[in-house]
Amino acid sequence: MPVTLRVPRRRIPARARTVLAWTALALSPVTLSLWVGLGGPPYLSLALSLALLTGVLRRRPLVVLGVLLAELGLVWAVPLPAYQSTVLMIQCLAADLVVGYLAAHRRPRVSLSAAAVTFAVELTIANVFWFRDSSSIDLALRILVLLVFWLIAWFTGNTVRIRRQYRLDRQARAEAEAVQAERLRIARELHDMVAHTIGVIAIQSGMGSRVIDTQPAEAGEALRAIEAASRDTLAGLRRMIGALRRSDGEPIDAQHGLADLDALVARSLGAGVRVDLEWRGERGALPPDVDLSAFRIVQEAVTNVIRHAGTDRCAVVLDRREEELSVEITDHGKGGEPGAGYGLRGMRERVTLLRGEFTAGPLPDGGFRVTARIPIPVGVR
Repeated sequence: MPVTLRVPRRRIPARARTVLAWTALALSPVTLSLWVGLGGPPYLSLALSLALLTGVLRRRPLVVLGVLLAELGLVWAVPLPAYQSTVLMIQCLAADLVVGYLAAHRRPRVSLSAAAVTFAVELTIANVFWFRDSSSIDLALRILVLLVFWLIAWFTGNTVRIRRQYRLDRQARAEAEAVQAERLRIARELHDMVAHTIGVIAIQSGMGSRVIDTQPAEAGEALRAIEAASRDTLAGLRRMIGALRRSDGEPIDAQHGLADLDALVARSLGAGVRVDLEWRGERGALPPDVDLSAFRIVQEAVTNVIRHAGTDRCAVVLDRREEELSVEITDHGKGGEPGAGYGLRGMRERVTLLRGEFTAGPLPDGGFRVTARIPIPVGVR
């Protein structure tokens, strides 16, 4: 098998490129004057002089514009009866292009000042030169052409600058919104994870403190439930922190989902609330965001039952249909209007982000119901 040896390209050092660019800039008017003075082709000398200016254009456009305006005076001073008018016009157009470049890359105050000076020089030379051998109509027409090209160049460059700034501002806003959305997502994860565990711990510790003297076995069960809930939450927090430290975009707490409902049911039973879990439809794979959001909705709703409902049981129904996943949590406790906490708001935000529907409110005969309908993407149905 033949082996191909690649010879690395030797790039010109940055300092050498800078020296070459400024040398070419200095040679531009010299080339133009010598070539024209020696009787060479004026268009070729003009093209060569303009090409020598391009190396410095990105670094110092104002310097390039100054050289072009100086060359305008040079062309006006050199007698070229057959070509002088056309060469002057080309020089003016080149100066207008630099004005457009300035308008695209500099502040309007700088570009407008440079544009005003450029047009003043062009207008002066036009009046002095074309006034000698042109009628008033021809002179006005040429000045109008200069004005039109000057305006087109500046407005085009300024439009490019405005569009680029708008694009950068929109990108900055999108990045800020993404950061804010990520913060809200992390806040929801922390709330859903910690609130459930704290509710279980509060119930178990209260029960354990009441029976520790009369029923030590029951108190021991409560302490073991507290330990299990604490360890599970601590493991979840570690996974979350680990995901935050990584930069590969892995979803936070991606291991949680509806498969963890059995453990949730066991913890809730230990806290004194029996969860009647019912599955309907196929229990197929779900997208990670749908799976995690459905689990968090059930977890938060059950936590609210433990903390606020004043009942010992609730029902959870999960219905997997072809186009959507339906989640319903119902209890027959105290009911009442929902409070202003973050639990229901977080559940609603999760469902809204997934383009679903969410409702929560008291039942007519007492109790409370939470429902969520989350669409399932076509590719995983």
